[in-house]
Formats: sequence, structure tokens, C-alpha cells
Amino acid sequence: MALAAQQLKGDVMSTDAITVDNVKYNYGEIQAVKGITFTVKEGEIFGFLGPNGAGKSTTIKMLTGQLYPKNGKITVLGLDITKKSGKVQAQIGVCFERTNLYEQMSAIENLKLFANLYGVKKFDANELLTRVDLIGREKDRVSSFSKGMKQRLMVARALVNKPKILFLDEPTEGLDPTSANNIRNEILKERERGATVFLTTHDMLEADKLSDRVAFINSGEIVALDTPHNLKQKYGKRVIKAQIKTEVGKLKNREIIMDNSNTANDVHTLFDKEKVVTIHSEEASLEDIFIQITGRGLAG
Repeated sequence: MALAAQQLKGDVMSTDAITVDNVKYNYGEIQAVKGITFTVKEGEIFGFLGPNGAGKSTTIKMLTGQLYPKNGKITVLGLDITKKSGKVQAQIGVCFERTNLYEQMSAIENLKLFANLYGVKKFDANELLTRVDLIGREKDRVSSFSKGMKQRLMVARALVNKPKILFLDEPTEGLDPTSANNIRNEILKERERGATVFLTTHDMLEADKLSDRVAFINSGEIVALDTPHNLKQKYGKRVIKAQIKTEVGKLKNREIIMDNSNTANDVHTLFDKEKVVTIHSEEASLEDIFIQITGRGLAG
């Protein structure tokens, strides 16, 4: 609760796009979300990370008005989600991992239909399709698209109404490296536009690169919430890893912990007494930290 209270205080100079206060949700006897509390600032990319079954999907469904919390309160864009879900949904964009496109319609028809549903009068479908590298396929039926192409179209569809908050669930899943990098760049552009991004992903490197802050959820509880840098400083360790060649020509690994009183001497001794082949520094990843805190990996 101390962590939760600290996060609720937030930065008094910033405005909260999302406020979650002691929210719980259960499916019968199973408590999926156990009194979580956090805030997301306007214009922030917020990584929400956890393994399958941790409560991520339930939380997102509550934030987007698909489910209502059993206890606690959720405020999105200053509106109580349980009372103003329609007004909230008109101002957000959602891209879930499971595609729900109209397969017998073309890409551009899917975007125009979505625009009509949202009451968007003016938008440039071709510009959106260009942003997700689908221009040239705009008149093709979605049923002919690969999984990656459908995922990119889902991202474009989420941007039709220029959302104030963008909810992205595994937005680069199934994409080739170039397409995935393009989508990451579009996420950064959305933040530059002023949008808030709520990101869930199993790709911890992606979360590390994109997120201003990350929250770890495990078994329905927030177990850590901070910037990637601060989490690494608090829980991780930095090391120097070297590969040396022995007198008989074999390669062996050496590891020196950084940031302690003996680091400089240990490095000097390494180069003085060993034949160093390669050397590099390494810090703990968010995946390492998540495992350290929870005892399980994101795929667990």
C-alpha cells in the first residue's frame, strides 16, 4: 500500500490521464485484480507488464469500459468510467492482440467504417495506411492479409479518431523487425502529439525502449512501479563480462561486479594477469528484474 499511496500522489504539476484507486475485480471465487492503485500521466507511455493470468487483460477491460470494477474507482480523462464509459470510449483508441477486423472488407473500408462509428468526419485514410506501411494494399480484402498486416491495420484503426489515450496490447506481435520498428516510431509520434499510451507487451526490450514508466502486475497485484532506469538501479546489478584465453588456448568467462569499491582494482588485475579477448558491460534487463521480484517469467 505504501507503493500505491506514493504513486497516487504523483507530480502535482502533471495531469493524470488515468487514475486507478484500490480497484478489485473477481470472476466468481477467483479474484483477478486485488486492489490495485496507480496513475498514468498525460502524454506518458506507460508499460503494463505481467505474465498471462496476472490481471492485465481484466485491468485493460476495466480501463476501457468493457468491465466495471467490483470495488474502487477508475477515472479516465477526468471521467468516472462506470458512469461515463461512452464519453471515454469516444476519446480513446484500442488495439488488442486478437484482431477483430471485417475480413470481407478492404483495409480502407475498415477504416472508413470505424470513422463513421466514431463520428469522425475528416480523416486521411491513405495517410494512416502509409504510416503502417499498408499503402498499395488499401483496396485489398483483409482476408488476404497476413497476421502482421492485420496487426498493422489494427494500429491504424486505433488512430482514426486521434485518441487522447491509446491502449495497445502487443502492438508488434507477429511483425517483422522493420514493421515492428515502424510501429514503435508511430507510438513515439503519438506521444509527441500529446497522446497518452497504455502499452502491454511481453517484449521487455520494447517496454524498456518505449516506456516512461512501467508497472509489474503479478497475481492481480502491482508489485513494482517506476521508470525502467530506477528499477534497474534498485533491483539490478551492473557487471563487466570478459572472455579470456588461458595458457592452453581455451576460452573462459570472467565477471566483475561494477559500482563497488574493488571494481577498479579488479579490472586492472584482469588486464594485468589475463589475456582478454572480449569485454563489455551489461545491466539487468526488465525481464531479470521481474523474475527477481516475482519468481516467475513473463511467459509463466
